[in-house]
Amino acid sequence: MPAVHKLLLEEALQDSPQTRSLLSVFEEDAAGLTDYTNQLLQSMQRVYGAQNEMVLATQQLSKQLLEYEHQNFALGKGDEDVISILQLFAKAVEEVNSLYSDLATQMADRMVFPMVQFREKDLTEISTLKEIFGIASDEHEASMVKYSRLPKKRENEKVKTEVVKEVAYTRRKQHQASMQYYCALNALQYRKRVAMLEPMLGYTQAQMNFFKKGMDLVSKKMDSFLASVSDMTQSIQAQLDSEAETMRLSQRDLLSVEDTVYMPDCDQDSVNRSLIQKAGYLNIRNKTGLVTTAWDRLYFFTQGGNLMCQPRGAVAGGMILDLDNSSVMAVECEDRRYCFQITSPTGKTSIILQAESKKEYEEWICTLNNISRQIYLTDNPEAVAIRLNQTAIEAVTPVTSFEKRLEGSPSPDRAKPGGAQFSSETPRKPSHTPEPEDLIIPGTPIQFDIMLPATEFQDQNRTGGRRTNPFGETEEDSCPDANDPLLQQVFTVRFLGSMAVRAGHTQEVIYEAARQVLAARAIHNIFRTTEAHLMVTSSYLRLIDPQTQVTRISFQLQDVTKFAAHQENGRLMGFVVEGREWAGGTEEGEPSFSAFIFESNTEGEKICYTINLGKEIIEAKKDPEALAQLMKSMPLTKDGKFLLLERDDEEDKGKQEEFESEA
Repeated sequence: MPAVHKLLLEEALQDSPQTRSLLSVFEEDAAGLTDYTNQLLQSMQRVYGAQNEMVLATQQLSKQLLEYEHQNFALGKGDEDVISILQLFAKAVEEVNSLYSDLATQMADRMVFPMVQFREKDLTEISTLKEIFGIASDEHEASMVKYSRLPKKRENEKVKTEVVKEVAYTRRKQHQASMQYYCALNALQYRKRVAMLEPMLGYTQAQMNFFKKGMDLVSKKMDSFLASVSDMTQSIQAQLDSEAETMRLSQRDLLSVEDTVYMPDCDQDSVNRSLIQKAGYLNIRNKTGLVTTAWDRLYFFTQGGNLMCQPRGAVAGGMILDLDNSSVMAVECEDRRYCFQITSPTGKTSIILQAESKKEYEEWICTLNNISRQIYLTDNPEAVAIRLNQTAIEAVTPVTSFEKRLEGSPSPDRAKPGGAQFSSETPRKPSHTPEPEDLIIPGTPIQFDIMLPATEFQDQNRTGGRRTNPFGETEEDSCPDANDPLLQQVFTVRFLGSMAVRAGHTQEVIYEAARQVLAARAIHNIFRTTEAHLMVTSSYLRLIDPQTQVTRISFQLQDVTKFAAHQENGRLMGFVVEGREWAGGTEEGEPSFSAFIFESNTEGEKICYTINLGKEIIEAKKDPEALAQLMKSMPLTKDGKFLLLERDDEEDKGKQEEFESEA
């Protein structure tokens, strides 16, 4: 150990400038030591604080490891091994925490406390002695000044004696204070070395004890446990690497597709018409006011016979509409493409949806139509849907032009040699349910529209004369019953299709024709329909364009041989009209029958009831008394016409507008 500089006590009394200069060096050293001690103590306290924080942190860590078992993760199935391992880790962390707590206690006792004691005892003592030495020096200087001012002559012995005593007292006091101060400064040179080494010795010993206990804990209790956990983590990491590589390859394959995959309405796959369930995003129209609407993009899916909707963020979906026996058709809506409407069997509830692409649009309509037939209730619904669509493809050939039907539609009786002939007077009543082939010849073409050709309509507007319809009727002679004095009822309908049939006096032929028409529309993507007015009078049935008031087609009521509403969907109705095939000249040919299928805004039974009443009026006209009796049994309007369904029809129209597209 090198020699330590000292302040000589023998020179304390003389208090020479050289001694004062050396004293200033010791004082400067003591001041620097005080600043450094404060900084070092702050660092030690920070280490001790961090160790205490480690104790609290490990306690919290142990609790959190035990809480994993109670989290009930939605995807936590199979975590039993992880839970048991985490419990063992929590126990190990608690043991390590006890070591941390012991380490913190040793740091406090063997590192922080000696440094605090050195600062509070030694350095504070130096500071106090310095103040005492300064006061004593000032008092000695003051007494010496007073002594120096004693006069030369006529000295006052008494004053001189007092001044001399005062000088002696202050000099002794300064001498004592300086020696104590010098001794403390000399001792500080040794104490600072001990103060710097002792805390670090205690810190190092505490750390060594901590690591020694930790090694004993790990080597004796945790070697096998840590080895098993390491093997488990390596196995999981290997699985992760394999899954990451699989996902990378899958992502590369999925991203290598053409840009058309991301483009709407660019589907290259064919339409699947045999689906019995479907899911995807659709736009639904909602009313926001009396005349304003808004479209929302929601996720729709089918579940059994229900159409479900699930907004984004919702846990589960809710039912929007029961699809059993509902009707689905394409509609024009606010200049938007791919819109279709779903209407409940009662006609009181309907919603309008918009698909993203043509393929989605067609598949949604086909799927909903399949569900409305309740195919999903069968044992093998997919096979039933495929079989029904395949049967419909083989049995139906669509013809979308009325003129083509007139030119190419053969007489059903002539198309099959030896076919049975029926008349309206002597209908055949089969003893068993007729087969579809007995009702409609397979391959019979279907007409899907009764639209007035555009060129003909332009010619009418250009000439300004009488308007004619496709059947050669003029506006004048086509409405002889416009002012029917007994019956005139108008219904809003949509024409679905018509076809030649073999029988005209059974309801089954209407049901079979409706089935084939709806199947053909679904298979050949003919979803659009045109609204028209069906006028029922006591003489005629007329289909009138609601905008131009042109009669599209007209039948005499006496030629209507059968009419009926659909058994399952009450909004579907149809009737059979009898015609004649003329062999040549004026010779009357064999009877032929055509079935016409409509969808109405009201119940089909109401239309059938009105047609039946018209036929009763025709029969009653033959007998004035019977006609009078019929007029007494029915309510009449002020102008003497039969009052039928007017109130119900208006209510149905209002309900349809009210329930349109409410989701």
